[in-house]
Amino acid sequence: MANGDEERYPQKWGRYSKGLPHDAAGNVDLPSYRAYLEAVLDPEHDRFERIPLGGYLKLANPQAAHAIDLIGPDSEQLELPAPPAFASAWQASELAELYWHAALRDVPFAAYDSDPLVAKACAELSRMSDYRGPKENGRVTPSTLFRGRSAAARRGPYVSQFLVRDIPMAPIKVPQKIRTATAGHDWMTEPSDWLNIQNGQLAAVPDFDKTPRWVRSGRDLSEYMHRDFTYQVGMCATATLFKMSAPLDGGVPYQYSITQGGFVTFGASDIFHLVATVANLSLKAAWYQKWIVHRHARPEELGGRVHFAKSGKERAPLHRDILDAEVLGVMHDRYKSYLLPQAYPEGSPAHPAYPSGHAVIAGACATVLKACFAESWVLPGCVTASADGLALQPYKGMELTVGGELDKMAENVAFGRNFAGVHWRFDAVEGLALGEAFAIRYLQEMKLMSPELFTGFSLTKFDGSRLTV
Repeated sequence: MANGDEERYPQKWGRYSKGLPHDAAGNVDLPSYRAYLEAVLDPEHDRFERIPLGGYLKLANPQAAHAIDLIGPDSEQLELPAPPAFASAWQASELAELYWHAALRDVPFAAYDSDPLVAKACAELSRMSDYRGPKENGRVTPSTLFRGRSAAARRGPYVSQFLVRDIPMAPIKVPQKIRTATAGHDWMTEPSDWLNIQNGQLAAVPDFDKTPRWVRSGRDLSEYMHRDFTYQVGMCATATLFKMSAPLDGGVPYQYSITQGGFVTFGASDIFHLVATVANLSLKAAWYQKWIVHRHARPEELGGRVHFAKSGKERAPLHRDILDAEVLGVMHDRYKSYLLPQAYPEGSPAHPAYPSGHAVIAGACATVLKACFAESWVLPGCVTASADGLALQPYKGMELTVGGELDKMAENVAFGRNFAGVHWRFDAVEGLALGEAFAIRYLQEMKLMSPELFTGFSLTKFDGSRLTV
């Protein structure tokens, strides 16, 4: 069910319209919006070809919202809760958090406990009247800031072991040092640049740090999730788990057979295939929610509404929690505008925000890996990136398990897009849940088709509850 903003506001505030023509205040051209809506809801090819665009940006595959497959649940069988409404305190808190993501992009995760700007972010988000991120004793702290639903993922360093350890692509070993973006360089902070991007004009060319680094900050994490392919992180985690001889889950067949080993079923070939399959099929469920059900606006679009409201040029009904937020002053001091700074010059992709496709894929991949591997197994030789990202240092702290680090990996993927400014917290959290739900339904079908003596998969969900499939 959608949140009603499409009917509530004639200007279509709170609805995705990037790539269509907009006026000088960033309000979408209504005839163009109607043509786009008609095409999405009544999927005839010619309707899509008649959508008026504002520039060169093409809409990202809206017809895929109607695609179906013969395995796994159909897209419309899975549900998502409605996202926050445009004028709500919940939406305001999500937007404030994204401004803090932008303000803290270049602060190393290792410095969160001591950085004064992190302390200000924690204090402001704690004061928000409807902030729904994790807290400790009723307050946001450096150890809960920008974290997700999984309690297990909040143990240890912010970045999962599966995003810093070498990737064993036998016979090749691949260090996970990445080409990251230049620190301190954000995009779409000028109103004219922002409007050009909303109209689908060509974006600037990004600039890069000349030194490869391990992921150590929000900017690094956002750039990792800028360049990855769909199930890259899940595939690399699978290879890592097999290389370190992580034990399979106790319910998986063949572990106790004296004559057989798994391969095509319940072995490496099957698990690699499983990760790739749930990645693509769950993404179709995400596209159904994005285009047909919610069409929720990207954060950069609401950042425009904040800028025009704070500048006195528009009276959009934004909640006071965002209009009075301290972080807007931080952004204005840096950029002389109230727009939401983007980590990518092009801003968001050309499809609606909710849910995050990255989150859906990551949730599905992590779920099937938790079903296949022993979640409680403690990872050996854990490491963390130095504050400058130039070295890996031994991690000395609480034990890190397969299940907790898979949860953390999925949340890193999802929140990496939030650090970029292209997704909301609920895009990430509910996207992970949608991927999880799809993967569970897929595992149920897989169990029914297995010839082996198999009692079922067991796993821990992101909310901490246990499930046997």
